Amino acid sequence: MRLVMNQPVETAGRPYPRRWWALLVLCLSLLIIVMANTALTVAAPDMTADLGLGSSDLQWVIDGYTVPYAALMLLLGAIGDKYSRRGALLLGLAVFGGGAVLGYLADSAATVIAARAVMGTGAALIMPATLSLLAATFPRAERAKAITLWTATAGLAIAAGPVVAGALLRDHGWSSTFLINVPIAAVAAVGALVLVPPSKAGHDDRVDHVGGLLSVLWTGSLVYMIIEGPHFGWGVRAVTAAAVAGAGLVAFVLWELRHPHPVLDVRRFADRRFAGSNLAVALFFLAVFGAFYYLTQHLQFVLGYDALGTGVRMLPLAGAVFAGSALTGWLTPRVGMRWTVTAGMAGGTTALALLTRVDAGSGYGDLVAPLIILGLAIGLALSPCTDAIMGAFPEAELGVGGAVNDTSLELGGSLGIAILGSLLSTSYGDHLADATRGGGLPASALATARDSVGAGYAVAEGIGGKAREAAARAAQATDPQQAAQLKAQAGQLAEGARRMTDAVGSSFASAVAHTSLVGAVVLGVGTVLVAVLLPGHRKAAEEAPAEERELVENGAH
Repeated sequence: MRLVMNQPVETAGRPYPRRWWALLVLCLSLLIIVMANTALTVAAPDMTADLGLGSSDLQWVIDGYTVPYAALMLLLGAIGDKYSRRGALLLGLAVFGGGAVLGYLADSAATVIAARAVMGTGAALIMPATLSLLAATFPRAERAKAITLWTATAGLAIAAGPVVAGALLRDHGWSSTFLINVPIAAVAAVGALVLVPPSKAGHDDRVDHVGGLLSVLWTGSLVYMIIEGPHFGWGVRAVTAAAVAGAGLVAFVLWELRHPHPVLDVRRFADRRFAGSNLAVALFFLAVFGAFYYLTQHLQFVLGYDALGTGVRMLPLAGAVFAGSALTGWLTPRVGMRWTVTAGMAGGTTALALLTRVDAGSGYGDLVAPLIILGLAIGLALSPCTDAIMGAFPEAELGVGGAVNDTSLELGGSLGIAILGSLLSTSYGDHLADATRGGGLPASALATARDSVGAGYAVAEGIGGKAREAAARAAQATDPQQAAQLKAQAGQLAEGARRMTDAVGSSFASAVAHTSLVGAVVLGVGTVLVAVLLPGHRKAAEEAPAEERELVENGAH
């Protein structure tokens, strides 16, 4: 047995015998780049306290990963197709691991943001490489099953990130959540060399660098606008980014329509199956990332679970993703992807609709059913969409196909966090202002409390601290009258702290319900659009390539 697998998969002449082990390596590579985001959601409070991060700093710690990740995928996917898909994966793992080491050593906001940007660049190499290598390594008859397992891994990573981070934070600092990525990346790199066969496009066409750079320009500007506008206001930077994104997109489309070998043939979006699948992926991750963003905050701040407890309580979602993935593997060949994807999106809409019932008295039990339904929905909807997107590209452009799928995913996730996160913040602030009106809370304290649910509880804790100080001074006072006054003051402050705590919790719960309603409406409308766009079972079979139809028919028999 070779120590390093050097035979290109394209020259093997038969299915690669260790392809399922290779899939394990690709799924491991996918796991760390998804966990890098979800783990941060529970590590952020400790990082904020240790580094003294402001709300702007924290936002860019989160999104410093997203901008290069989304912007670079298409160009790097095309370069991987041209030169080496496995090489792109190995380079990406090295860059990602280097960024993780930098994050572990970081002692300032700027360094953490830089580390996250380096990790995002590595992820932009890894993500399309995993899908392109999967599609190149597996024969068409097995590809849907492999993609289902790949998608299930992404669902597992969404829930596993907080669990791993929470376990680490019990005995270690927030920087350990960066360092844990390094040994996993090293194992994945060794596995890639030993188990994943090299692969690249079977032609010598030059990479469309101009189209690739235009894609970086418009995608990066769009993601920057999505982040900047809702969170920090529609000032000069956000408006400029919007203008650059619009102009860049127009230039990209015009260039790609005229180029003989475009980095992405935009005419593919005229195909209903392809366009509908991309829309479904974007809308689904808008809902999933948005819901994950506020549910983890609700579990930590309102229900009071620590980082590990929060992660453990997200696990029903991961288990349900696997169940949904198993179901879609059986269901899609029988009823067609339109019905499976529509059912998944309808399930996601139902999960968000159930979250509209969250209120001040809701406990974890009220979240279990929405989490399970959302997980089932992810498993049902995403695998068929990813399979359809990858199936729209020839073997020579699998890296580009993976990049298109992942860009849709990342744009949807960015929109979800930005739009639903901004709506959550506004709704929380408005509800808190109403709940504390007439309570004598100073304007400066209210402004601080409205910034975030964590800040609101910090204000309540501050009032409680003043109550304890007054009580301590009352116990030490020698003048009975002064002691009585201090005791009464301590009681008033303690009552104010209790009311403030209740107001923050109820206001955030109301904001979760309101934001979930908007998310349910958006996903519900999207479900109808996707159902109209996707072709029916018979029509999809007729439109499929002859080779694919033959494989499906043979598989059915």
